[in-house]
Amino acid sequence: MKIHFASALLGCLLALTATAQETSARYTDFPIIVTVQFHAFSLPFKNLKANVRNVGIGIGTEVSHNKKHTWVTQVGILWYHNKHIGNGIMPHVQTGWRPSLSDDVYTELKAGAGYLLSSRPAQSWKLVNGKWESVGHRGRSMLALPVGVSVGYNTVTNNSILSPFVTYQFMLVTGYNTSLPVVPETILQTGIRAHQKP
Repeated sequence: MKIHFASALLGCLLALTATAQETSARYTDFPIIVTVQFHAFSLPFKNLKANVRNVGIGIGTEVSHNKKHTWVTQVGILWYHNKHIGNGIMPHVQTGWRPSLSDDVYTELKAGAGYLLSSRPAQSWKLVNGKWESVGHRGRSMLALPVGVSVGYNTVTNNSILSPFVTYQFMLVTGYNTSLPVVPETILQTGIRAHQKP
């Protein structure tokens, strides 16, 4: 009985090690990262109902900085619709640390910077020479500093590695207006990272 159990345990460990090595060997730089996200004008973990509204999409890629692929830099662009504070589009870059919880499950901590172009939610007006003139929905560009945490799963197929994930990001946005120079925003993302066969 003990010999069978030990043999089964050893077999499982060898299989898990082989899976981890296969995942590492098949990792390629510049995968396609596609996300669906929900944007909220909120402090982190406050007003959680707002985190499932204001849908958006994103696309990006990444490059690894070490052999284990635990340090990466990601670049991407995301767009969201928010009828309360205006739509936004944000090119961004983030550096991430991706430790593994097991051979297939990983976590990720990341931080970076972005350039948020946000429109106004309604037509706006400005006073020019004593008369009000429309400025439309034109918004402003702002510096955004996102910090996020993710959990994901690596699936190895014949031709690629597919890694579905969920990310929660907190963002500080500067230059929102004169009375609120820095505002908090959150983004809840779900997505997939696809590495093609090397």
